[in-house]
Amino acid sequence: MSGKTEIRDPAVQRWKCVCAYDGTNFAGWQSQHGGGAIQDVIEARLTQMFGGLLRINASGRTDAGVHAHGQVFHFDAAWKHGPERLRAAMCVGLPAAIQLKSVRAVKPDFHSRFTATGKIYVYHLYLGDADPFTRPFAWAIGKPLDIESMKAATAVLRGKHDFRAFSALNGPPKDDTVRDLRRLELVRRGPRVRITAEADGFMYKMVRSLVGAVVAVGEGKMTPAQLRELLRSKQRTPLVQTAPPQGLFLVKVLYS
Repeated sequence: MSGKTEIRDPAVQRWKCVCAYDGTNFAGWQSQHGGGAIQDVIEARLTQMFGGLLRINASGRTDAGVHAHGQVFHFDAAWKHGPERLRAAMCVGLPAAIQLKSVRAVKPDFHSRFTATGKIYVYHLYLGDADPFTRPFAWAIGKPLDIESMKAATAVLRGKHDFRAFSALNGPPKDDTVRDLRRLELVRRGPRVRITAEADGFMYKMVRSLVGAVVAVGEGKMTPAQLRELLRSKQRTPLVQTAPPQGLFLVKVLYS
């Protein structure tokens, strides 16, 4: 080790940003070769503003077609005109599908991903033939579902478990797949069903897999007891379908 410490330019400030987006026509959050991701759009605007490539760090990725009410990202830049003028400048030229909700200065040790203590997602189901204004933001299911069995399934899944059976990870078994699912609740209002999931963290496609499993119970393909055994097995099976992306929303990233 050289013993040198990093010298930070005092003019450079870390900025925490919260954004919302309709993910329908984007290739997800994470930057893609050739563009097309939400990160690419925001970074392109920042590069215009600051005259050089400026990368942003988000709380995590969302897949293609997934939406957000409260995605968080941060970046470092020298800006002397205050957060509101920074937000206004960043909004110039952004597509209508992306809204920059807030910008504020934070301490240098803040990190959108690594200092997060949890996330809240909501998944929307629609029972029956959804209209054109609902279909892009919900999973429309044409068959009857047993809502009480689905509620029993959410009770099985809540708590601290190894959720390997509900991830799409391809890595080695040594990967940490234990998560504390603090909340998984289902509320029905007429044909609309809302599933809220809160945890200290989520693995790749974990929320959509949990929803797919709960729906499988509602369809009678699996019982809550079988779901419990699947959870214990730590083995993914075809019974765990991945719910389609359009019903999923990242609602909030939690920080202490």
